[in-house]
Amino acid sequence: MQTRPLGSTGLEVSILGYGASPLGGVFGEVDAAEGVRAVHAAIDQGINLFDVAPFYGLTRAETALGEALRGVPRDQYILATKVGRYGGADFDFSPSRVLRSIDESLQRLQVETIDIITCHDIEFVSIDQVIGEAIPALHQAREQGKVRFIGVSGLPLKVYHAVLDREPLDTILTYCHHTLNDNSLADHLPYLHGKGVGVINASPFAMGLLTGRELPEWHPAGESIRAACRAAAEHCRRRGAEIGELALQCAVSSPGIATTLTGMRSRQEVEQNAAWIEAPIDAELMSEVLAILAPVHNQTWPSGRDENN
Repeated sequence: MQTRPLGSTGLEVSILGYGASPLGGVFGEVDAAEGVRAVHAAIDQGINLFDVAPFYGLTRAETALGEALRGVPRDQYILATKVGRYGGADFDFSPSRVLRSIDESLQRLQVETIDIITCHDIEFVSIDQVIGEAIPALHQAREQGKVRFIGVSGLPLKVYHAVLDREPLDTILTYCHHTLNDNSLADHLPYLHGKGVGVINASPFAMGLLTGRELPEWHPAGESIRAACRAAAEHCRRRGAEIGELALQCAVSSPGIATTLTGMRSRQEVEQNAAWIEAPIDAELMSEVLAILAPVHNQTWPSGRDENN
């Protein structure tokens, strides 16, 4: 699988990364053995970045990923997890909790070092606290050899400027902003590259909008976005195609984005996604789908505190 450099970290990451949230049952129960097969299939396909968080399945995903990677040589994978979010409304970016969280993650993941540690969904808290408390704690953990590279995640693109204008970072993890319906991340890439930041993209299917399947009730997109995505998916079906294939191809297409994470719960999903990104893009169908989505282009939804949107 093709790899790209992750900012200034020196890491070479596969353009498709493994999102481990499904291993925690976030999208329905997953057979433990099938989860292990999915992780091993990802390694077989050349995927080398595995991303997880304590929040996913309330620690279940970290534990499952640690079990699945047990016995795999440590130099065969890059491991990323997060601090700060532990439940739907449970956020704690205090130094003591951040440091304890890292120790807990190391134990669940069964490793001595986490390659990338990310402050999770920072738009829900004060950016001042992230900069003044959480990031210094992460630097302390790095000095102790427990983590290698430091980043932040969040939905509003504004939060990256709010941090990077004041504090250098190694990576950022952004989601739902480099998709068929929303490529607003592209406008921020020159700024991010100027800061030497490695860009990790996630949710190429826009949290289900670009799958053609029924959305969960909790999905935050408004009806205009939902309707446009349904129309685009139906157009693909009429053409004998899957909108998911176009969505994933779109997500990995930018050389300025190091990698794209997507959750994969089975060996079949891993192999399907790997095949999709290797397949040639149907340029005509892509153009038709983008035209259908044009009325909602770059529309998004708020997340977290008002001042962070």
